[in-house]
Amino acid sequence: MNPIVSIIMGSTSDLPVMEKAMQMLEDMAIPFEVNALSAHRTPDAVEQFARQAKNRGIKVIIAAAGMAAALPGVIAASTTVPVIGVPIKGMLDGLDAMLSIIQMPPGIPVATVGVNAAANAAILAAEMIAIADTEVASRVEAYKANLGEKIEKANRQLAEIKNYQFKTN
Repeated sequence: MNPIVSIIMGSTSDLPVMEKAMQMLEDMAIPFEVNALSAHRTPDAVEQFARQAKNRGIKVIIAAAGMAAALPGVIAASTTVPVIGVPIKGMLDGLDAMLSIIQMPPGIPVATVGVNAAANAAILAAEMIAIADTEVASRVEAYKANLGEKIEKANRQLAEIKNYQFKTN
């Protein structure tokens, strides 16, 4: 299948974080591609990628960046495809990257998830795609329902611990 989500990272050093997005998209059966492009070292390639993304069928771009964290914004400046920024923890525990990604000028939005929250970026991408794709919508709904089931199971396990009284409201 042709990819509909593109995961872009500034360098392969971001791969350990972005593998969580890749796994989530795979679990949701959403076809994706992965590339390393740098806003500073390969600016022409970044701009070309962004300009061609929509015509290639890309529906959402997940862009990871640390340090100067310009990649998501540079991509967003050259496409109308939604961009989700993933700040990568580095200097200042990723706060610098997060602030770089969220401080976009008017007209160039970048959705931003928490530092190193690549799985959340993939879930957000799936939710965006689910607006027009009922199969993806069903998988997202099942995933979210499972989150609640995990908490309910944890509560049952806590209630079984001897000498522990679990109170519910």
